[in-house]
Amino acid sequence: MRNFVITTDTTSDLPKDYISKHNITVLPLTYVLEGITYTQDNGLEFSKFYEKMKNGSMPTTSQVNPSQAKEIFEKLYKEGFDILHIAFSSALSGSYSSAKIAADEMTEEYPDCKIMVVDSLCASLGEGLLIHKASMLKESGKTIDEVVEWIEANKLHVCHNFTPMDLFHLYRGGRVSKTAAILGTMINVKPILHVDNEGRLIPIGKVRGRKKSLTTLVDNMEKQIGAYVEENKRDGVFIGHGDTPEDAQFVADLIKERFGIDSFLIDYVGPVIGAHTGPGILALFFMGEAR
Repeated sequence: MRNFVITTDTTSDLPKDYISKHNITVLPLTYVLEGITYTQDNGLEFSKFYEKMKNGSMPTTSQVNPSQAKEIFEKLYKEGFDILHIAFSSALSGSYSSAKIAADEMTEEYPDCKIMVVDSLCASLGEGLLIHKASMLKESGKTIDEVVEWIEANKLHVCHNFTPMDLFHLYRGGRVSKTAAILGTMINVKPILHVDNEGRLIPIGKVRGRKKSLTTLVDNMEKQIGAYVEENKRDGVFIGHGDTPEDAQFVADLIKERFGIDSFLIDYVGPVIGAHTGPGILALFFMGEAR
């Protein structure tokens, strides 16, 4: 039996030291800002990226294409690995389809090649949390088939709750109307969104003011977490932010106070996701009964 490696996309937003420690391979999505194309390995510091957005720069992003995915898969295959690819939600990007095309081409050319491509139906550090779970299973000795079986049975328990600083970038992405974006910004309305069971980005509420929006993320967590408190204590809650670490810490402190959870991975929402959510995004990811 061949050893296997876990691969994913830039959109998982896992820190570089985590990626390195757990031997995860990342398929690169790119972003373009001020006419320059950046990748994960050749990118701006995240704080500088968000500062440019605050000053009016508007980035665009590109998905992984099949030839890029195939090149990476082929290298890993020739190094002797089977491959488990955990992809960005198919409802938010074509990267899952690109990985599937690449995997199909690989298995045609190399009949003994085993590549399993999973649609995570997750985004950002929600995708990262699912990869974290898969990595722990792999490192405990589970086979590639056992890990895939667990992912398929549990991926809809990865809950995503988040709130942006303002509505402008959601308007750019077609998530809210121009009128709603203008009026919402004028009266300090903060939308609350999540990723649903189809992997789509869905508004689920709105509140007045930033602090209330952050508290609402934890209120919603309380409704969703159910019997998963102990699992979150053991494996951690993930929090992503758009250059607002103090807000991320505020949410972590609320979670610790309410649930007794004190294990967190707190990091930036990376530029590929941040291009669509804007500076100030605060995203909370954990295991729960239902999204």
